[in-house]
Amino acid sequence: MIASFCQKLISVAIAFILLLSPTFIITPTAQAITQPSYEQTEPSWDGTGRIYMGREIAPVMGYQGARWLERASRNREEAADRLVQMLPIKDGDRVADIGAGTGYMSFRIAERITAGEVFAVDVQPQMIDLLQQKITDTQTDNVIPILGQEQALDLKENSIDLALMVDVYHELSYPFEMLGAIAKALKPDGKLVLAEYKAESPRVMIKPLHKMSQAQVKAELEVAGFEFKQNLRGLPQQHLLIFEKAEAEAA
Repeated sequence: MIASFCQKLISVAIAFILLLSPTFIITPTAQAITQPSYEQTEPSWDGTGRIYMGREIAPVMGYQGARWLERASRNREEAADRLVQMLPIKDGDRVADIGAGTGYMSFRIAERITAGEVFAVDVQPQMIDLLQQKITDTQTDNVIPILGQEQALDLKENSIDLALMVDVYHELSYPFEMLGAIAKALKPDGKLVLAEYKAESPRVMIKPLHKMSQAQVKAELEVAGFEFKQNLRGLPQQHLLIFEKAEAEAA
């Protein structure tokens, strides 16, 4: 009887120790994220044929389209200045403009956070050259051009307050991997903001593969470990969607 009681007491004690152990505490908040697969099919007339979560990934706009990015009508059409004012940033923050292109948004952000830094990331060396020339011409000292990769960012962990992609996410060849790289670069309380042309609106005259619905964006980011926070309304053609790292990812 005493031996049986002691065995039960030992079992309870072991279970209690396991409950308090770091391994037990960490396991439920660090669950592995299951990566959706990529599929390759026959490309549509304006697509890549690369399918991710039911969506065909759009081709990357080449550096040959630099003039279109800097077109005189862009601010009127997209309210770019208003977009920058809507961003949840403050002076002194460090912002990554991912898929920065010519830096159309980067330089506007730099004017708002004069004591901060804007990392203008692009995968095309030609775009980086254009960025560097613009930095020289405007004598801007807080825009830093960075040649990125399709699946990685050349940014330190926990180093940025906000990551921004303006009409870029739908073109990422490896969206899941890039979101993972962004999550690492973001500070624990950092934010990811996506501007995407509204697929829900037929009045937005953009090629279908270059538009995204709010539901599709949310689904793709949530599976990659991000939590939807807000849709900042007020832009004429685009969603402005704010995400943070999910609690398990941020822990």
